[in-house]
Amino acid sequence: FRDRLQAARDLEPELPAGITATLRDYQLEGFRWLARLAAWGAGACLADDMGLGKTLQSIALLMRRTHDGPALVIAPTTVCQNWLDEIARFAPLLRASTFGAGDRAKQIETQGPGDVLVCSYGLLAGAADLFADRQWHTIVADEAQAFKNAGTQRSRAMMRLNGDFRLITTGTPVENHLGELWNLFSFINRGLLGSFGSFSETFARPIENGDEDSAMRLRNVTKPFILRRLKQEVLTELPPRTDITIGVELNEREQALYEALRREAQSDLETVEDGEANMIALARITRLRRAVCNPTLVLPEAGIPSSKLERFGELVADLRENGHRALVFSQFVAHLELIRAYLDEQEIEYQYLDGSTRPADRTRAVNAFQDGAGDLFLISLKAGGTGLNLTAADYVIHMDPWWNPAVEDQASDRAHRIGQERPVTVYRLIGIDTIEQKIIELHERKREMANDLLAGKDGAGRLTFDEMLALIQAPAR
Repeated sequence: FRDRLQAARDLEPELPAGITATLRDYQLEGFRWLARLAAWGAGACLADDMGLGKTLQSIALLMRRTHDGPALVIAPTTVCQNWLDEIARFAPLLRASTFGAGDRAKQIETQGPGDVLVCSYGLLAGAADLFADRQWHTIVADEAQAFKNAGTQRSRAMMRLNGDFRLITTGTPVENHLGELWNLFSFINRGLLGSFGSFSETFARPIENGDEDSAMRLRNVTKPFILRRLKQEVLTELPPRTDITIGVELNEREQALYEALRREAQSDLETVEDGEANMIALARITRLRRAVCNPTLVLPEAGIPSSKLERFGELVADLRENGHRALVFSQFVAHLELIRAYLDEQEIEYQYLDGSTRPADRTRAVNAFQDGAGDLFLISLKAGGTGLNLTAADYVIHMDPWWNPAVEDQASDRAHRIGQERPVTVYRLIGIDTIEQKIIELHERKREMANDLLAGKDGAGRLTFDEMLALIQAPAR
């Protein structure tokens, strides 16, 4: 093992001749880092910031290792086609195919050197036995946060895979809690962080209680296997990004509705039983958030006008008048539907994408927008936060705040990435004196941790009942 480590340290791998792209210096460094870990026999987590080319670096490694056996790429369904396109573009000598149609057992069995099988996490979970019986030379798990939770069928299927080298790529190695980090490392370097029980006792609980020594020790253990570069560190030519929070004051009818819902939520939570407390608190919080977005989402028959929609309309008119194009994100698909209806009424052309959009339609919408069709692209946050290159837009509008600021940043980086030549402005529309302001306050306390691998206390799932109650109880002012 020591001999392999020394050999890996001395390795200076050349970029494979079959790669048709010119890698930037930091991408070449990333490729060499991956090649060294693969030679050592250790797994890797490529955690570069969004838009830095994790896929290209991974493809370069696949090309280097192609002669020794088949490769498996697992990715979210919405990203699988992107992998096929990128391989065809940057490594045309690789034979990439997608798993699914036809004789599935034969598809897996016939993979050999030079082959790359691309499979979605969902299909992998449904064919776990077939995949577990095959030895892969290289396994790449893209957007690895997709199997962060250990108890899921998806995670169990991933842990059964057999591979000589395992690579995960993710811009957010930890989204909600440190147990996710343990699970991802169980895939790339099984046993490194011990059992979940010992990990919780040694690292997770002390760190969540503010123990800096435990945090430092965990960093030291994981650091050799994680590579993370931020855009501002390596892309000096990337145009600037400006973030602007726009406070939206609710009209009188909206304020009355919001206060009524807030009082009702507070009353419900004062009498709730312990076993149901968190679930009911989250439900009431969600209803308040939807009410701030647009009253129609919680009381459609009332006909209360939306201040956010009105402010959005003003923004859009100004952007279009000045020749700008924008990505518009919301976490609520029903909210996007109301925005669509408004744009249709105004006869404003747009593209649209949510979780129900078929992969072919998703690709068609992205290509159309990049080619100039539509001034706006409406995207649900979860469906469009990853795997998209939308540099035709120079503005981003977040219609409602998400719990985790890193998820919002990923979405904004659909526009602020390699290939963007104009400054990018990110707007966040926030209801004044509402729960949204409190969520933004959470952001401000936690944004510094978003790029820290140990940001294990972020996300709604880690809020205590008392914290959720505080979001509901006191007015933001």
